[in-house]
Formats: sequence, C-alpha cells, structure tokens
Amino acid sequence: MFRARPADELGDVQSPIQPDEQPAPSRAGIEARLTVELATVVAGARRRALRDGDRQIDTAHLLHSVVETDPEVRAAFDGGAQVARVLGYLVQRSIGYGLRWQGSVEDSGAVPLVAEQGVTGWSPAAVAAMEGALGRARRDGDRRAGGLDLLAALARDRECRAVEVLGRAGVDAELLSERVESGARRC
Repeated sequence: MFRARPADELGDVQSPIQPDEQPAPSRAGIEARLTVELATVVAGARRRALRDGDRQIDTAHLLHSVVETDPEVRAAFDGGAQVARVLGYLVQRSIGYGLRWQGSVEDSGAVPLVAEQGVTGWSPAAVAAMEGALGRARRDGDRRAGGLDLLAALARDRECRAVEVLGRAGVDAELLSERVESGARRC
C-alpha cells in the first residue's frame, strides 16, 4: 500500500508512497501555490481548528478565515447582512453550533482519491477545496490561488460543512458560486 511518516497535529504532513511512486498532495505542496493572502487564510483556519479542539482544518474553518480576512470574498456575498449572518454562524461553531463536528472527519466525497491519500491536519473536503481553488486559478491563468478561488471551490461542494453553514445563514451556495464565477474572472 503506502508508507507514511508520523505527523504532528495540524502541522507536518503524511507522506504516503503510492504504487505509481507519485507523491500525495501535501500541505507544503498546496500552500506553496497560494497567494500571500490565501496563505494567511490557511494559517487562520489552522489556528481556529486548534483553538476549537479540532484535529483537522475543515471547510468551515477555511470559510470562516477567508470571509473574515478577504474583502473581495465579502464583496461576493449579497450585502453586508448576509456576510454578518455567515460570520455569526461560524462564530457560534465553538459555542454550540458545530460541536457535533468535533472529533469527526469531514469528507463530503467530493474527491474520493484525496480521502485515500490524505493530508494530515486537513479534512479530505478541505484538501478537495484547496485543490479546486488551485485548479480554478490555473484555469484562469494564475499560478497561485486566491480567496475568490477558494470561495468558489467551497461553494461548489454541496456536501461540505462550509455549504451547510452558508445554507443555515440563508446563502444559496449555487448562486454564490455563479456570482463568483461570473464576476471574478481573471484577465
């Protein structure tokens, strides 16, 4: 199968050797392809996961951090009241809403291969979202992914925790995804 070296909580990455000897996605590999702003988002998500007592960064951590730090992401929503509702649900995560997620692995099934390969400290759905953000950036001619790339990837995964939060806050994830895709194209 594969061999893996030990990993610390939310830090170091698992390094499986696949049968075809291709390395699995790694935290360092993903983070090297992010803008400085999105790397800051990831660092914030990691701190939030640790503070909440979660073993992994999940898509709700990523959503919280990207909405909080990126003005372009906030502008993609339908007004400040919608942003406030989303942040309100995300803040409640550590005081009640979302506690049922603690101790469980988020796996929306968006990319089954990612779940098999794994990135220690990241839920499979969070890895899929980051890979989706990186793919969107490449498609649009950019080498590094930014906040809007991540928001688009999060909104596309209908089974992830971030979309659950968006729905509870009254945000139509499909409409948000369409808004980001139509209004945030790179030149």
